[in-house]
Amino acid sequence: MYENSGLNKEFNISNEVVDTEVVKKERKKPNILAKDDVEKDYEYTRGNLYSIIEKGQEAIDGILELAQESETPRAYEVAGQLIKSVSDATDKLMTLQQKLKDVNEEQKEKGPNTVNNALFIGSTAELGKLLKSNKIDQEETK
Repeated sequence: MYENSGLNKEFNISNEVVDTEVVKKERKKPNILAKDDVEKDYEYTRGNLYSIIEKGQEAIDGILELAQESETPRAYEVAGQLIKSVSDATDKLMTLQQKLKDVNEEQKEKGPNTVNNALFIGSTAELGKLLKSNKIDQEETK
């Protein structure tokens, strides 16, 4: 190993090699979100977005007053950027609504699907007789 005693003395470093043990962590499978978790996350995110939008509206009012009083281009530029930020937060709120709707539809679609396949094994003559007898049975029940 390379040694530089001048630098080691300067930085007060020892030349000892320390053995370390590598500990492997087992990876846990990610939890599938329960419907309650999705609803909680939705409500939390929605509340935060509403708060951001409300504070942004207050800030827009203040910066527009300042821009009108000072009539500086920089104040108007900041007001424009703030308006864009609030507009983006509003768009995120609408996107959040759509994502929740998509998650709810996915959960509904994952229900059991019943597939009934009927398979007839026999000749075409036997199939004809079977169909004819079913047709006669249906006409009699009417």
